[in-house]
Amino acid sequence: MPAINKILVAVDLSAQSSTVADYAVCLARSLNAEVMAVYIAPSLSQYVGFHVPASSIENFVGEVVNGAEKSMEDFVKEKFDGVKSKGKVVSGYAAEEIIEQAQEYGADLIVMGTHGRVGLDRILFGSVAEKVVKTSSIPVLTVRPDVVVNGTC
Repeated sequence: MPAINKILVAVDLSAQSSTVADYAVCLARSLNAEVMAVYIAPSLSQYVGFHVPASSIENFVGEVVNGAEKSMEDFVKEKFDGVKSKGKVVSGYAAEEIIEQAQEYGADLIVMGTHGRVGLDRILFGSVAEKVVKTSSIPVLTVRPDVVVNGTC
C-alpha cells in the first residue's frame, strides 16, 4: 500500500466540517500522517463586470479571508489536537484551489465533504467534490454531511 504521510483536508468551516475533520484525524492518527486543513474563500472576480468596483470586491474578499483565518486557527486547535497539523486560507475557485493546494503541500490524500446535492440544485451549483475527484491525481475521500461518526479511532 502506498504511504500516506500528508493529508489535505478541505473544509468550509461549517458544522459539517467537524465530521470531515473527524475522518481526517482518524486517518492521520492511524497512519502517523500530518494534516493541512484548507479553506477556499471565493474570489468573486466574476462580478467585476457587473458595475461593482473592483476595490469593493477586493475589500470584501479581504474581510472574508481575515475572518476565515481566525476561524481556521480556532478550528485547527479544536479539531486536530494531538495531530501534526496546520491551517491555510486562500481565495479562488474551490475545486481548482483544492487541487493546487494538495500539489503544493505534497499531499498523498484529500479528505473533503460533499453536500450531496441532487437534481436541479446539482445542475445549478455543480459539485466541488465531483470536480476534485475527477481531476485529482491522488486519492480523494469524500464524506457526506449526514454521516454519523460512531466511536473513536
